[in-house]
Amino acid sequence: MQRILIVEDEPDLARGLQFNLEARGFGVLLAADGEDGFRKAVQDRPDLVLLDVMLPGRDGYDVCRALRKAAPHLPIVMLTAKGQEEDIVLGLKLGADDYVRKPFGVAELVARIETVLRRAAAASGLPERLEFGRVAIDFVRHEARKDGRPLDLTPKEFEILRYFAARRGTVVSRDALLNEVWGYTSAPNTRTVDTHLVKLRQKVEPTPHAPRHLLTVHGIGYKFVG
Repeated sequence: MQRILIVEDEPDLARGLQFNLEARGFGVLLAADGEDGFRKAVQDRPDLVLLDVMLPGRDGYDVCRALRKAAPHLPIVMLTAKGQEEDIVLGLKLGADDYVRKPFGVAELVARIETVLRRAAAASGLPERLEFGRVAIDFVRHEARKDGRPLDLTPKEFEILRYFAARRGTVVSRDALLNEVWGYTSAPNTRTVDTHLVKLRQKVEPTPHAPRHLLTVHGIGYKFVG
């Protein structure tokens, strides 16, 4: 599940955005001021930040400037009631990926978010889609199908498949998966990766006990073939 951090000091607007984004399959984090927004963006590693300009204390421009140094590739969409061209230009010069004026329609905002996420995925080399065997996955929309029918994958299973999709045919270690997908370094005694791969095979493989796509490389880790 892709996560969006909303940095917005208007509680009603923040809750409304949270409701609409969660209804569309996004995970949502909230921050009500610039300092908390910056901290959560750096620590929690969301996939995109919706950043209001007019914030108490540290304003959105300053947060955007700081995030571009701390997290250069983090997508940022700025939200503001300001409509002057110079304000928009300033936000873009500071590193914002897009700029949406208030009031805005939810459909427009979601379309902007998806566009920015697609650009970020393309720039990072991460695939937007994956098709193998009888399975088709759209990573941007977080939709998966098997034989044309909806396939219920957990957020972590989407992340695992996207990681493998960017490394087709390459052997990846358990430690690499733990670091890149779970966000922590080597834990030699854990069976976290193996447990998730067993469950994932049951969902995507034609014959889970004899997998064709998610292959075990004994003593090392796994390899995706598709």
